Amino acid sequence: MSGPHWARPLVLSGPSGSGKSTLLTRLFADHPTQFAFSVSHTTRVPRPGEVNGEQYHFVSRENFLSLLSEGGFVEHAEFSGNLYGTSKQAIASIVESGKRCILDIEVQGVRQIKRTDLNPIYCFIAPPSLSMLRDRLIGRGTETTDAVEKRVKTALLEIEYAKLPGAHDYIIVNDDLDRAYELFKSLALGNPISGDTLPPLEQ
Repeated sequence: MSGPHWARPLVLSGPSGSGKSTLLTRLFADHPTQFAFSVSHTTRVPRPGEVNGEQYHFVSRENFLSLLSEGGFVEHAEFSGNLYGTSKQAIASIVESGKRCILDIEVQGVRQIKRTDLNPIYCFIAPPSLSMLRDRLIGRGTETTDAVEKRVKTALLEIEYAKLPGAHDYIIVNDDLDRAYELFKSLALGNPISGDTLPPLEQ
């Protein structure tokens, strides 16, 4: 699965609460026919308002492991006790449709995809600070205090990985949503961007 810049899938990653979903929502609203989101499978319970087949394919742990044993995922990970995975079929269907495939995955998945022939563009969405990330997670109202702190600790690990040379092709710091979106949109449309550098993220 290789090709020109436009044809290459775009792998989007970053801590929960960094704004990935907001950026994706705006991109799809502005360009509804040019992109397709690879809907991942997960064993977690749907959040209020989530629809099966849109945000995720919500499946049982048994069904997930069955598909995994058949080699059906290009990447999979376990996060907060729940399994997540991107199916090969989901990517193939999007590529064949002529649209650019966008994947939203965790760092474990990024490492796995780097061992495949998918050849995507890697973009990391970073929060401006851990305190702001914590505030965003609390503001959702969907997480317990313990869950928020676990996500912040996971964010630290994701940021440490992002600091490694070659981990990602581009980094976008979501310190201002409009600015971050313009960078993300330009990248998604196949235009070169300078990207950002990771800021110091004190707790």
